[in-house]
Amino acid sequence: MFKDYNINQLVLPLNFEMSLQENDIAFAINDLVESIPEEAFDAFKKTTGCPAYPPRMMLKIILCGYTQSVFSGRKIEALLKDSLRMMWLAQGHEPSYRTINRFRVNPSVNTLLQQCFVQFRCQLIQAKEIEEEAIFIDGTKIEANANKYTFVWKKAVDKYSAALIEKSKEKYQKLVEQLIIPALESDHDDELSIEDLETISDSLQEVVDNLTDRIEESDDVAERKALRSERKWPKQHLKLFKDFIERKMKYTQSQEVFDGRNSYSKTDKDATFMRMKEDHMKNGQLKPGYNVQIATEGQYTLAYALYPNPTDTRTLIPFLNRIESNFFSLPHYIVADAGYGSEQNYHDIIENRGLTPLITYNNYRKEKKKKYKQNPFIVDNWTYIAEDNVYICPNDKRVTYQYESHRKDRYGFVRTFDVYECEDCHGCPLREHCTKAKEGNNRRVYINKIWEQQKAYIRAKLSDEKTGKIYGKRKIDVEPVFGFLKAILGFTRFSLRGKERVENELGFALMAVNLRKFAANISTTFFENENTKNKTGCDLLSRKSHPVFTSYFRVLSQTHFYISI
Repeated sequence: MFKDYNINQLVLPLNFEMSLQENDIAFAINDLVESIPEEAFDAFKKTTGCPAYPPRMMLKIILCGYTQSVFSGRKIEALLKDSLRMMWLAQGHEPSYRTINRFRVNPSVNTLLQQCFVQFRCQLIQAKEIEEEAIFIDGTKIEANANKYTFVWKKAVDKYSAALIEKSKEKYQKLVEQLIIPALESDHDDELSIEDLETISDSLQEVVDNLTDRIEESDDVAERKALRSERKWPKQHLKLFKDFIERKMKYTQSQEVFDGRNSYSKTDKDATFMRMKEDHMKNGQLKPGYNVQIATEGQYTLAYALYPNPTDTRTLIPFLNRIESNFFSLPHYIVADAGYGSEQNYHDIIENRGLTPLITYNNYRKEKKKKYKQNPFIVDNWTYIAEDNVYICPNDKRVTYQYESHRKDRYGFVRTFDVYECEDCHGCPLREHCTKAKEGNNRRVYINKIWEQQKAYIRAKLSDEKTGKIYGKRKIDVEPVFGFLKAILGFTRFSLRGKERVENELGFALMAVNLRKFAANISTTFFENENTKNKTGCDLLSRKSHPVFTSYFRVLSQTHFYISI
């Protein structure tokens, strides 16, 4: 016998919700978006024109699409026609892919996504999924939606810009010396501005036009030939200076786009060329991308940001500022890897914020090795006499204090060094192992006392049992999130262009990872404790009635860690 099946019989489902499993992820998405305050949607209200689709509904369907690894507007539109969970979330509405894409790139969506993360964190706290003791920060590089070969390098622009300045000055001086054009009123010893080049071009145009008129008025062949010969030089330079103006404007615009970066892509000018782990040419070639920074706890992303610079060191302070202003108050412990360890970052966290950084520095692990500790030529292993403020080198020579030095990096941060110099390195048998200074010069040692104190502070914190245990969670807390994002969700390349739009897309993708993980965790707990009671004495099978789980009972009921479609 077979179950009744008749494709010609009309079937009318009364409600799509009845066709979904009680633990479907669509319910988790719905509960999260519904928890966002109504004020967050005020920016989408319109008083004229055709009524818009509800922004809550648009937010739900895009989040649902991203949880299913669907990032294309056209594919999300297709899901609205054949996915039960999407039909239920849309409640019969079928916005086109154009509407979906316009909503996704709307600048106001950024605020909505931040509200999503804030509300999601509140739900995690209620469900006791996170402890609010520390946040774990890390970064990764994700490829931009840009052509790999449309690069503009700052060094090349600087080189050609300098050559243009010299050539334009040289040509201008020759024109003035030959009395073809009058000299400019102001002094231009350094470089000619765009306005100056336009003035020179206008003067040359007048000369050329004047000679052209004289040629047309003359009937004498010899005279016309002489005038054409006279016009040739200024005409060539007129074309040359017009080219100078175009190139000058192009280089000026490029310098504004760089904004402290070393490169950008012509396809997506906010993207910077970075070294990726996925090397398409297998030769270390750079690709346009963004530096994605996230803060996690319990393998949930609580905050995120995008930065154009490839190194993590310069992103920590602005990222912490963004977390405090847009997401939540910082916990007591800030945990990150050695890529974030610097004097400026330590000073900001300890002195300015009053928090504890659990961040290693570059040589932290190297300093713990036996080879490092037994190397007699490393200053850390030298004998220091505090009373005399001198070091004793391996050849028993005194390395005495000389003066204080200040170094400012290109970002304006000043470091202070105490400079020590050996009393006499001449004839030292250990010289070739001890220093690379030229013959006749003594070895100099630069000691940054603030940096040494900070390193000692970090070593003490990481040696402590409690804080050392917190730092030990870093690898299993923040790094798996990137694995989930790239390998499980399949989000390895942005599909939008421009920093603001890309940031919106990143927010959707990270929230999708959060929802899938949260749904899987709650579902796993449900099945493991199916026949037990929770702390309040309520049966977990009837947890709908419990206030803590009111918004969590509708989650993914699969035993996998993630949904597969």
